[in-house]
Amino acid sequence: MKIVSFRRGRKTQTLNQAVVRITGVDDREAASKYIGKRVEIKFSTNFIRGVVTRAHGDNGRVIVRFRRGLPGQAITKELRQL
Repeated sequence: MKIVSFRRGRKTQTLNQAVVRITGVDDREAASKYIGKRVEIKFSTNFIRGVVTRAHGDNGRVIVRFRRGLPGQAITKELRQL
């Protein structure tokens, strides 16, 4: 699992939600199996935990909602499934 982008609109971005690409998942049906799974990302000594909430598009991406906002360095970081 790798963070691709923040969830965003035309003029805003939501820092506690991220678009995540799951390796080996290429369609919406396979991505929907991950809904409800818990994930975490590690920064130096801190862990930020989140939950997969919904599929994003038809290409196998998902939206992950985190407890607090992510820093900009989170883009392209790996997530670990709990």
